[in-house]
Amino acid sequence: MDPGNWSQVTEFIILGFPHLQRVQAYLFVLLLLIYLTTVLGNLLIFLVVRLDSRLHTPMYHFLSALSLLELSYTAATIPKMLSNLLSVEKTISFSGCLLQIYFFHSLGAAECYLLTAMAYDRYLAICRPLHYPTLMTPELCAKIAVGCWLGGLAGPVVEISLVSHLPFCGPNRIQHIFCDFPPVLSLACTDTSINVLVDFVINSCKILATFLLILSSYVQIIHTVLSIPSAAGKRKAFSTCASHLTVVLIFYGSILFMYVRLKKSYSLDYDRALAVVYSVLTPFFNPFIYSFRNKDIKEAIRRQLTRSGILG
Repeated sequence: MDPGNWSQVTEFIILGFPHLQRVQAYLFVLLLLIYLTTVLGNLLIFLVVRLDSRLHTPMYHFLSALSLLELSYTAATIPKMLSNLLSVEKTISFSGCLLQIYFFHSLGAAECYLLTAMAYDRYLAICRPLHYPTLMTPELCAKIAVGCWLGGLAGPVVEISLVSHLPFCGPNRIQHIFCDFPPVLSLACTDTSINVLVDFVINSCKILATFLLILSSYVQIIHTVLSIPSAAGKRKAFSTCASHLTVVLIFYGSILFMYVRLKKSYSLDYDRALAVVYSVLTPFFNPFIYSFRNKDIKEAIRRQLTRSGILG
């Protein structure tokens, strides 16, 4: 196509789940309930950890940071998804689309780094318990949390810059539930092989590196736990890691299949289903996984409710 004939697209249409048009209202109610539960659950964990001095330990500092991150992560996509379910046009501006991609990927990267830090914290606590108090200090926890945020925010800058210079001349229909690199790149009016390659390399390094670090931590944790002579000691050690490992498997299980691949898409429904898992369901389940399986969190919630007068 002659570059002189390009007409730059100024907005996109996010199609979402086009085969479910008849149940849009039910999907809106369901997604709204999930989002409100996600916000309230993560906010509750964040506030309880901040307010209860008994939870001012590295493990719970990281947990509160994860809850805050989940609140921001879901805010990047779900409110717009809710709006699109009620809207006929389902449009988003070009700049708004790029901003959504940026925050979604930067906060997702920050979550990868934070989950890695949490695995390292569990490794020190179980494999090097005598040195743990001196190694994992509150100051170091704060620096690690800030580093995870800053590292995440810097992550997708190159990819966003490359996409922002691509020509989009139509069609402008995004075959996805929100703006993301693969469906947006498929709409460009030029060859995007460089973009796809850069996206693959950055995501592979970021996702695979953190996932392998987490796995290596848990290999050493399992080795140490199996050497504990008492069954009660083994159960206690495993219980401190079970919630985090569950979250890791759910989160990485979906993003590895979604982003560590050179092929743009396996199928539209496949990509949409995976997107629902890591953008909606994982943040929704996290408060339940951590609070319902954690005695300290449940007791802290009970203390705060009693102190506030909600519980007698």
